[in-house]
Amino acid sequence: MTTELAARVRRIKPSPTLAVTARAGELRAAGKDVLSLAAGEPDFDTPDHIKEAAKRAIAEGRTKYTPVGGTATLKKAIALKHERDNGFHFKPSQIIASTGGKQACYNICQALLDDGDEVVIPAPYWVSYPAMALLAGGVPVSIDTTAETRFKITPDQLERAITPRTKLLFLNSPSNPSGMVYTKAELEALAGVLLKHPRVFIATDDMYEHILWAKEPFADIVNACPQLADRTVVISAVSKTYAMTGWRLGWACGPEAVIKAMSAIQSQSTSNPNSIAQAAAEAALTGDQSCVGTMVAEFHKRHDRVVAGLNKIPGVRCLSGDGTFYAFPNVEGLIQHLGVQDDVELATKLLDDALVALVPGTAFGAPGHLRLSFATSQKVLDGALERIAKLAN
Repeated sequence: MTTELAARVRRIKPSPTLAVTARAGELRAAGKDVLSLAAGEPDFDTPDHIKEAAKRAIAEGRTKYTPVGGTATLKKAIALKHERDNGFHFKPSQIIASTGGKQACYNICQALLDDGDEVVIPAPYWVSYPAMALLAGGVPVSIDTTAETRFKITPDQLERAITPRTKLLFLNSPSNPSGMVYTKAELEALAGVLLKHPRVFIATDDMYEHILWAKEPFADIVNACPQLADRTVVISAVSKTYAMTGWRLGWACGPEAVIKAMSAIQSQSTSNPNSIAQAAAEAALTGDQSCVGTMVAEFHKRHDRVVAGLNKIPGVRCLSGDGTFYAFPNVEGLIQHLGVQDDVELATKLLDDALVALVPGTAFGAPGHLRLSFATSQKVLDGALERIAKLAN
Protein backbone atom coordinates (compact mmCIF):
# COMPACT_ATOMS: atom_id res chain seq x y z
CA MET A 1 0.00 0.00 0.00
CA THR A 2 1.28 3.47 -0.91
CA THR A 3 0.81 6.13 1.76
CA GLU A 4 -0.14 9.45 0.23
CA LEU A 5 0.94 12.17 2.65
CA ALA A 6 -0.33 15.75 2.57
CA ALA A 7 1.54 18.19 0.35
CA ARG A 8 2.34 20.38 3.36
CA VAL A 9 4.48 17.60 4.86
CA ARG A 10 6.58 17.45 1.69
CA ARG A 11 7.33 21.17 1.99
CA ILE A 12 9.35 20.80 5.18
CA LYS A 13 12.24 18.83 6.62
CA PRO A 14 12.76 17.63 10.21
CA SER A 15 14.70 20.00 12.48
CA PRO A 16 18.43 19.65 11.67
CA THR A 17 19.30 20.39 15.28
CA LEU A 18 17.20 17.51 16.52
CA ALA A 19 18.59 15.27 13.76
CA VAL A 20 22.20 15.94 14.81
CA THR A 21 21.30 15.42 18.46
CA ALA A 22 19.62 12.11 17.62
CA ARG A 23 22.63 10.91 15.61
CA ALA A 24 24.95 11.85 18.48
CA GLY A 25 22.68 9.85 20.80
CA GLU A 26 22.94 6.81 18.53
CA LEU A 27 26.74 7.00 18.58
CA ARG A 28 26.74 7.31 22.37
CA ALA A 29 24.47 4.28 22.62
CA ALA A 30 27.05 2.41 20.55
CA GLY A 31 29.70 3.27 23.15
CA LYS A 32 31.26 6.30 21.44
CA ASP A 33 32.48 9.25 23.50
CA VAL A 34 30.54 11.95 21.65
CA LEU A 35 30.85 15.59 22.73
CA SER A 36 27.65 17.33 21.64
CA LEU A 37 27.57 21.07 21.06
CA ALA A 38 24.40 20.83 18.97
CA ALA A 39 21.40 21.38 21.24
CA GLY A 40 20.51 24.85 22.47
CA GLU A 41 19.75 23.76 26.00
CA PRO A 42 21.29 25.21 29.19
CA ASP A 43 23.21 22.64 31.22
CA PHE A 44 22.04 24.27 34.45
CA ASP A 45 19.25 22.72 36.47
CA THR A 46 15.97 24.59 36.86
CA PRO A 47 16.33 26.78 39.99
CA ASP A 48 14.95 25.26 43.19
CA HIS A 49 12.29 27.89 43.90
CA ILE A 50 10.73 27.18 40.50
CA LYS A 51 10.72 23.42 41.06
CA GLU A 52 9.18 23.94 44.52
CA ALA A 53 6.36 25.97 42.96
CA ALA A 54 5.62 23.06 40.62
CA LYS A 55 5.57 20.63 43.55
CA ARG A 56 3.12 22.87 45.41
CA ALA A 57 0.88 23.04 42.35
CA ILE A 58 0.75 19.25 42.21
CA ALA A 59 0.09 18.97 45.97
CA GLU A 60 -2.71 21.55 45.69
CA GLY A 61 -4.37 19.63 42.87
CA ARG A 62 -3.69 22.18 40.15
CA THR A 63 -3.64 19.36 37.62
CA LYS A 64 -6.79 20.12 35.63
CA TYR A 65 -7.44 21.90 32.35
CA THR A 66 -6.86 25.65 32.42
CA PRO A 67 -8.15 28.34 30.07
CA VAL A 68 -6.71 27.79 26.58
CA GLY A 69 -4.42 30.81 26.74
CA GLY A 70 -3.20 30.25 30.29
CA THR A 71 -4.32 30.96 33.84
CA ALA A 72 -5.20 34.47 34.96
CA THR A 73 -2.31 34.48 37.43
CA LEU A 74 0.22 33.42 34.78
CA LYS A 75 -1.01 36.12 32.40
CA LYS A 76 -0.63 38.63 35.25
CA ALA A 77 2.95 37.42 35.81
CA ILE A 78 3.73 37.76 32.10
CA ALA A 79 2.28 41.27 32.04
CA LEU A 80 4.33 42.24 35.11
CA LYS A 81 7.49 40.81 33.52
CA HIS A 82 7.04 42.92 30.40
CA GLU A 83 6.24 46.03 32.41
CA ARG A 84 9.29 45.52 34.64
CA ASP A 85 11.77 44.53 31.95
CA ASN A 86 10.51 46.19 28.77
CA GLY A 87 8.16 49.01 29.68
CA PHE A 88 5.24 47.34 27.88
CA HIS A 89 1.67 47.33 29.17
CA PHE A 90 -0.31 44.28 28.05
CA LYS A 91 -3.88 43.44 29.08
CA PRO A 92 -4.83 39.78 29.69
CA SER A 93 -6.65 39.80 26.34
CA GLN A 94 -3.32 40.61 24.67
CA ILE A 95 -1.49 37.58 26.13
CA ILE A 96 -1.51 33.89 25.25
CA ALA A 97 0.59 31.20 26.93
CA SER A 98 1.57 28.27 24.73
CA THR A 99 3.49 25.01 24.78
CA GLY A 100 6.85 26.73 24.33
CA GLY A 101 7.89 29.70 22.25
CA LYS A 102 7.90 27.45 19.18
CA GLN A 103 4.15 26.96 19.36
CA ALA A 104 3.67 30.71 19.76
CA CYS A 105 5.64 31.29 16.53
CA TYR A 106 3.68 28.55 14.77
CA ASN A 107 0.36 30.02 15.89
CA ILE A 108 1.33 33.45 14.57
CA CYS A 109 1.93 32.02 11.10
CA GLN A 110 -1.35 30.12 11.19
CA ALA A 111 -3.24 33.21 12.35
CA LEU A 112 -1.81 35.69 9.85
CA LEU A 113 -0.81 33.92 6.65
CA ASP A 114 -2.91 33.06 3.62
CA ASP A 115 -1.60 31.01 0.72
CA GLY A 116 1.12 32.93 -1.08
CA ASP A 117 1.72 35.51 1.64
CA GLU A 118 5.41 36.25 2.02
CA VAL A 119 7.37 36.05 5.27
CA VAL A 120 10.63 38.00 5.44
CA ILE A 121 13.25 36.11 7.45
CA PRO A 122 16.77 37.51 8.02
CA ALA A 123 19.48 34.87 7.65
CA PRO A 124 21.04 33.27 9.57
CA TYR A 125 17.71 32.36 11.14
CA TRP A 126 16.31 29.91 13.63
CA VAL A 127 15.71 26.75 11.63
CA SER A 128 11.95 26.59 12.27
CA TYR A 129 10.85 29.97 10.87
CA PRO A 130 10.81 28.94 7.17
CA ALA A 131 9.11 25.62 7.92
CA MET A 132 6.40 27.32 9.97
CA ALA A 133 5.74 29.77 7.14
CA LEU A 134 5.50 26.90 4.64
CA LEU A 135 3.10 24.92 6.84
CA ALA A 136 0.78 27.94 6.88
CA GLY A 137 0.90 28.26 3.08
CA GLY A 138 3.32 31.18 3.22
CA VAL A 139 6.41 31.84 1.16
CA PRO A 140 9.67 32.35 3.14
CA VAL A 141 11.80 35.21 1.78
CA SER A 142 15.32 35.07 3.18
CA ILE A 143 17.59 38.11 3.48
CA ASP A 144 21.26 37.12 3.46
CA THR A 145 23.65 38.90 5.80
CA THR A 146 27.41 38.83 6.29
CA ALA A 147 29.99 39.14 9.03
CA GLU A 148 30.57 42.74 7.89
CA THR A 149 27.09 43.69 9.17
CA ARG A 150 27.44 41.31 12.13
CA PHE A 151 24.75 39.12 10.56
CA LYS A 152 22.13 41.87 10.79
CA ILE A 153 19.97 43.20 7.98
CA THR A 154 20.10 46.80 6.83
CA PRO A 155 17.12 49.09 6.09
CA ASP A 156 17.93 48.97 2.37
CA GLN A 157 17.84 45.17 2.41
CA LEU A 158 14.51 45.18 4.22
CA GLU A 159 13.03 47.68 1.78
CA ARG A 160 14.08 45.56 -1.19
CA ALA A 161 12.66 42.38 0.37
CA ILE A 162 9.17 43.79 1.00
CA THR A 163 6.63 43.29 -1.79
CA PRO A 164 2.84 43.71 -2.01
CA ARG A 165 2.59 40.06 -0.82
CA THR A 166 4.68 40.57 2.34
CA LYS A 167 2.61 39.89 5.47
CA LEU A 168 5.10 39.08 8.23
CA LEU A 169 8.67 39.81 9.33
CA PHE A 170 10.50 37.66 11.86
CA LEU A 171 13.09 39.43 14.01
CA ASN A 172 15.22 37.52 16.50
CA SER A 173 17.54 39.46 18.79
CA PRO A 174 19.71 38.23 20.47
CA SER A 175 19.96 35.86 17.56
CA ASN A 176 19.96 32.09 17.39
CA PRO A 177 22.37 31.14 15.79
CA SER A 178 24.65 34.18 15.45
CA GLY A 179 24.52 35.57 18.99
CA MET A 180 24.23 39.10 17.59
CA VAL A 181 21.94 41.84 18.91
CA TYR A 182 20.28 44.74 17.12
CA THR A 183 20.94 48.06 18.80
CA LYS A 184 18.05 50.41 19.44
CA ALA A 185 19.35 52.72 16.69
CA GLU A 186 19.46 49.83 14.22
CA LEU A 187 15.90 48.88 15.10
CA GLU A 188 14.77 52.49 14.70
CA ALA A 189 16.23 52.45 11.19
CA LEU A 190 14.36 49.22 10.34
CA ALA A 191 11.18 50.68 11.85
CA GLY A 192 11.47 53.61 9.46
CA VAL A 193 11.03 51.14 6.61
CA LEU A 194 8.21 49.20 8.28
CA LEU A 195 6.19 52.37 8.92
CA LYS A 196 5.90 52.75 5.14
CA HIS A 197 4.36 49.28 4.82
CA PRO A 198 1.30 49.09 7.11
CA ARG A 199 0.29 45.60 5.89
CA VAL A 200 3.42 44.00 7.38
CA PHE A 201 3.20 42.47 10.85
CA ILE A 202 6.31 41.88 12.97
CA ALA A 203 7.03 38.84 15.13
CA THR A 204 9.84 39.78 17.51
CA ASP A 205 11.35 36.65 19.02
CA ASP A 206 12.94 37.85 22.27
CA MET A 207 13.76 34.38 23.60
CA TYR A 208 17.33 35.27 24.62
CA GLU A 209 16.62 38.79 25.87
CA HIS A 210 18.30 38.24 29.26
CA ILE A 211 21.28 36.24 28.00
CA LEU A 212 23.10 39.38 26.97
CA TRP A 213 26.44 41.09 27.49
CA ALA A 214 26.22 43.83 24.85
CA LYS A 215 27.24 47.39 25.65
CA GLU A 216 23.68 48.71 25.73
CA PRO A 217 20.49 47.34 27.33
CA PHE A 218 18.15 45.04 25.43
CA ALA A 219 15.59 46.69 23.16
CA ASP A 220 13.11 45.25 20.73
CA ILE A 221 11.31 46.87 17.80
CA VAL A 222 8.48 48.25 19.96
CA ASN A 223 10.95 49.94 22.30
CA ALA A 224 12.54 51.51 19.24
CA CYS A 225 9.24 52.47 17.61
CA PRO A 226 6.09 52.38 19.77
CA GLN A 227 4.00 53.21 16.67
CA LEU A 228 4.52 49.60 15.56
CA ALA A 229 2.91 48.13 18.69
CA ASP A 230 -0.45 47.60 16.98
CA ARG A 231 1.13 45.16 14.50
CA THR A 232 3.88 43.56 16.55
CA VAL A 233 3.68 40.26 18.42
CA VAL A 234 6.28 39.84 21.19
CA ILE A 235 7.36 36.23 21.78
CA SER A 236 9.24 34.85 24.75
CA ALA A 237 9.49 31.83 27.05
CA VAL A 238 11.00 30.58 30.29
CA SER A 239 13.08 27.89 28.57
CA LYS A 240 16.42 29.64 28.01
CA THR A 241 16.38 32.29 30.74
CA TYR A 242 15.49 29.94 33.58
CA ALA A 243 16.88 26.61 32.26
CA MET A 244 13.35 25.28 31.76
CA THR A 245 13.51 23.80 28.25
CA GLY A 246 11.62 20.62 29.15
CA TRP A 247 8.80 22.51 30.86
CA ARG A 248 7.57 23.73 27.43
CA LEU A 249 6.09 27.08 28.39
CA GLY A 250 6.20 30.18 26.20
CA TRP A 251 3.92 33.06 25.34
CA ALA A 252 3.02 35.78 22.87
CA CYS A 253 1.76 39.31 23.53
CA GLY A 254 0.31 41.66 20.96
CA PRO A 255 -2.79 43.07 19.27
CA GLU A 256 -5.99 41.61 20.67
CA ALA A 257 -7.31 40.46 17.30
CA VAL A 258 -4.14 38.48 16.57
CA ILE A 259 -3.98 36.96 20.06
CA LYS A 260 -7.66 36.00 19.81
CA ALA A 261 -7.00 34.25 16.50
CA MET A 262 -3.97 32.46 17.95
CA SER A 263 -6.10 31.30 20.87
CA ALA A 264 -8.73 29.90 18.49
CA ILE A 265 -6.01 27.96 16.65
CA GLN A 266 -4.51 26.70 19.90
CA SER A 267 -7.95 25.62 21.14
CA GLN A 268 -8.15 23.20 18.20
CA SER A 269 -4.58 21.90 18.50
CA THR A 270 -2.94 21.59 21.92
CA SER A 271 -5.49 23.51 23.99
CA ASN A 272 -3.94 24.89 27.21
CA PRO A 273 -0.25 24.49 28.06
CA ASN A 274 0.67 22.16 30.93
CA SER A 275 -0.91 23.38 34.16
CA ILE A 276 2.13 22.52 36.33
CA ALA A 277 4.48 24.27 33.91
CA GLN A 278 2.27 27.34 34.14
CA ALA A 279 2.65 27.41 37.92
CA ALA A 280 6.42 26.99 37.58
CA ALA A 281 6.63 29.77 34.98
CA GLU A 282 4.67 32.08 37.25
CA ALA A 283 7.24 31.50 40.00
CA ALA A 284 10.10 32.03 37.55
CA LEU A 285 8.79 35.38 36.34
CA THR A 286 7.82 36.78 39.74
CA GLY A 287 10.49 35.24 41.98
CA ASP A 288 14.14 35.95 42.71
CA GLN A 289 15.94 36.82 39.46
CA SER A 290 19.50 36.41 40.75
CA CYS A 291 19.69 32.92 39.24
CA VAL A 292 19.56 34.51 35.78
CA GLY A 293 22.62 36.66 36.41
CA THR A 294 24.58 33.65 37.67
CA MET A 295 23.87 31.67 34.50
CA VAL A 296 24.55 34.61 32.17
CA ALA A 297 27.91 35.29 33.80
CA GLU A 298 28.93 31.68 33.16
CA PHE A 299 27.69 31.80 29.54
CA HIS A 300 29.71 34.98 28.97
CA LYS A 301 32.86 33.37 30.37
CA ARG A 302 32.38 30.32 28.16
CA HIS A 303 31.71 32.54 25.14
CA ASP A 304 35.00 34.36 25.51
CA ARG A 305 36.98 31.15 25.87
CA VAL A 306 35.21 29.37 23.01
CA VAL A 307 35.56 32.25 20.54
CA ALA A 308 39.25 32.58 21.38
CA GLY A 309 39.71 28.81 20.94
CA LEU A 310 37.89 28.73 17.63
CA ASN A 311 40.01 31.54 16.21
CA LYS A 312 43.16 29.52 16.91
CA ILE A 313 41.99 26.69 14.64
CA PRO A 314 43.28 26.92 11.03
CA GLY A 315 40.50 27.77 8.59
CA VAL A 316 38.08 28.99 11.26
CA ARG A 317 37.02 32.60 11.83
CA CYS A 318 34.57 33.52 14.56
CA LEU A 319 33.12 36.88 15.60
CA SER A 320 32.45 37.66 19.23
CA GLY A 321 28.73 37.61 19.94
CA ASP A 322 26.57 39.90 22.08
CA GLY A 323 24.56 37.23 23.87
CA THR A 324 22.80 33.81 23.72
CA PHE A 325 24.89 30.65 24.18
CA TYR A 326 25.96 30.13 20.58
CA ALA A 327 29.04 30.78 18.49
CA PHE A 328 28.68 30.86 14.71
CA PRO A 329 32.12 30.46 13.14
CA ASN A 330 32.90 30.73 9.43
CA VAL A 331 34.52 27.43 8.44
CA GLU A 332 35.03 27.93 4.71
CA GLY A 333 38.80 27.66 5.15
CA LEU A 334 38.45 24.41 7.09
CA ILE A 335 36.11 23.00 4.41
CA GLN A 336 38.73 23.72 1.77
CA HIS A 337 41.59 22.40 3.91
CA LEU A 338 39.87 19.07 4.65
CA GLY A 339 38.63 18.65 1.09
CA VAL A 340 34.97 18.26 2.03
CA GLN A 341 32.18 19.63 -0.11
CA ASP A 342 30.36 21.97 2.27
CA ASP A 343 29.43 22.66 5.90
CA VAL A 344 26.96 19.75 5.95
CA GLU A 345 29.71 17.31 4.96
CA LEU A 346 32.07 18.97 7.42
CA ALA A 347 29.57 18.52 10.27
CA THR A 348 29.22 14.86 9.32
CA LYS A 349 33.01 14.43 9.29
CA LEU A 350 33.36 16.13 12.67
CA LEU A 351 30.76 13.80 14.14
CA ASP A 352 32.09 10.62 12.56
CA ASP A 353 35.85 11.26 12.82
CA ALA A 354 36.19 13.60 15.81
CA LEU A 355 33.01 12.62 17.69
CA VAL A 356 31.97 16.27 17.99
CA ALA A 357 28.36 17.17 17.20
CA LEU A 358 27.71 20.60 15.68
CA VAL A 359 24.92 21.92 13.44
CA PRO A 360 25.77 22.98 9.86
CA GLY A 361 25.15 26.61 8.99
CA THR A 362 23.12 25.60 5.93
CA ALA A 363 20.31 24.67 8.33
CA PHE A 364 20.20 28.32 9.41
CA GLY A 365 20.39 29.72 5.88
CA ALA A 366 24.10 30.51 6.15
CA PRO A 367 26.27 27.96 4.29
CA GLY A 368 29.95 27.88 5.19
CA HIS A 369 29.29 28.17 8.92
CA LEU A 370 28.69 25.90 11.91
CA ARG A 371 26.64 26.58 15.01
CA LEU A 372 28.29 25.66 18.26
CA SER A 373 26.33 25.71 21.51
CA PHE A 374 28.36 26.50 24.61
CA ALA A 375 25.45 25.67 26.92
CA THR A 376 27.50 22.83 28.32
CA SER A 377 30.42 22.43 30.70
CA GLN A 378 33.79 24.04 30.08
CA LYS A 379 35.36 20.58 30.21
CA VAL A 380 33.20 19.41 27.29
CA LEU A 381 33.86 22.63 25.38
CA ASP A 382 37.63 22.39 25.83
CA GLY A 383 37.57 18.75 24.77
CA ALA A 384 35.51 19.52 21.67
CA LEU A 385 37.78 22.40 20.61
CA GLU A 386 40.81 20.14 21.06
CA ARG A 387 39.27 17.48 18.84
CA ILE A 388 38.32 19.99 16.13
CA ALA A 389 41.82 21.46 16.19
CA LYS A 390 43.35 18.00 15.93
CA LEU A 391 41.24 17.21 12.86
CA ALA A 392 42.16 20.55 11.31
CA ASN A 393 45.91 20.15 11.81
